Amino acid sequence: MAYKDLREFIADLEQRGLLKRIRAEVDPELEITEITDRISKRKGKENVALLFENVKGSRMPVLMNAFGSYERMALGLGVEKLDDIADELREMLKLPYLSLQNKMNVVTLIPTIKKAINFPKYVKNAPCQEVVETENPSLDEIPILKCWPHDGGPFVTLPLVFTKNPKTGKRNVGMYRLQKYDSKTTGMHWHIHKNGAENFRDTKALGGEKIECAVAIGTDPAVTYAATAPLPRDVDEMVFAGFLRHKPVEMVKCKTVDIEVPAHAEIILEGYVRTDELRREGPFGDHTGYYSLADDYPVFHITAITHRRDAIYFATVVGRPPMEDCYLAKATERIFLPLLQQMLPEIVDINMPLEGVFHDCVIVSIKKQFPMHARKVMHALWGMGQMMNVKMIVVVDAHVDVQDLAQVAWRVFNNIDAEHDLEIVHGPLDVLDHSSPMAKWGAKLGIDATKTWPEEGHAREWPDEIEMSAEIRQRVDAKWKELGID
Repeated sequence: MAYKDLREFIADLEQRGLLKRIRAEVDPELEITEITDRISKRKGKENVALLFENVKGSRMPVLMNAFGSYERMALGLGVEKLDDIADELREMLKLPYLSLQNKMNVVTLIPTIKKAINFPKYVKNAPCQEVVETENPSLDEIPILKCWPHDGGPFVTLPLVFTKNPKTGKRNVGMYRLQKYDSKTTGMHWHIHKNGAENFRDTKALGGEKIECAVAIGTDPAVTYAATAPLPRDVDEMVFAGFLRHKPVEMVKCKTVDIEVPAHAEIILEGYVRTDELRREGPFGDHTGYYSLADDYPVFHITAITHRRDAIYFATVVGRPPMEDCYLAKATERIFLPLLQQMLPEIVDINMPLEGVFHDCVIVSIKKQFPMHARKVMHALWGMGQMMNVKMIVVVDAHVDVQDLAQVAWRVFNNIDAEHDLEIVHGPLDVLDHSSPMAKWGAKLGIDATKTWPEEGHAREWPDEIEMSAEIRQRVDAKWKELGID
């Protein structure tokens, strides 16, 4: 099911026993983080979403850890498991390969395609504008969290930042943290590689003094996830959200800037970023488990705040995994696998381990077809969008389950020859990488843990893996119950 807004999602979580209401008073400075961190590290039914109803200094409740498990992440996107979305995408990707021989497949695909393409629907009245403040908008009414002791201040951690490409006018939505400086300004943490930063740079190059922005907080799960998805610059995230929801996203025009935002959001911040102004931002306790260092970033000036009458503040906390953001990343891994396989059909599966914090480790299994095939896959991945930041790529053979880290470790520890199977290259790294001696770039490692072929220079005979015969496995399967082991 697609949720109309965040409230429907909260109600469904509660009905399923996946949400806990906290009625005791809690402090948005550090306390909410500590409570949420403890819960996010739990497993099973003890790991729940949290709705803090009595937040010190604010009338707004705070929702945390809403996506903090595979179950809740899939639920938020309206599926039983994240791979269901990938399977739907695979069906749609069959269309370019249709021929006269199988033209009847078009008939079966048409309903899927029609259901998938949902352009935004524009409305004049919206819940997110039930309360409009343009005379004296103030962030002080919002319980913005200070998450970790050495953070530079309170940060908005789940903001959907809307901007436009100044050359084409096309919408872009990204998720960039906002450090609160005072009641009317925040930092705008645009990494150099992000599309919002491109729009900012292009505005400056065209002589613009400022770029208009709007920030939506507290949207339905599909819209929130879409802001994190690694889409090309001018692919509309709201159309992608429509694909995930199977129905259009309702949008409304802002009051003080020429930008449309999700009509059912809880809170909207409107304003602009000057192209000639930078301010110190950070440090920030980041998803790497370390503090990202302070640096100079653009400043977001607020011209209006609109919100629902009884608005809910939707936030997250990042730090040492596993935490909520890990499951957002896992959604990307599963949803975008079919597109990756379109470009690299030899890929069987991919795993970005939670401990690798998205951009530090990728494990990929391939159908190996020629010498040095693993190298080809490594370099192809390093050349794709945000994959350029991956610090370590491990390649294994097709039969290895990359989701089973014990299997992967066994192959890596046993199969590699350090002189021949390690590939060290230089290239871009994530801005948050603290281990490289250079900022934003450094060395990356590729590990070829596939079975080495003679053509790849292996002089010794490669042994067979130990495996029981199929006949014996079937025989034991047949008598398993009478053994009385289970």
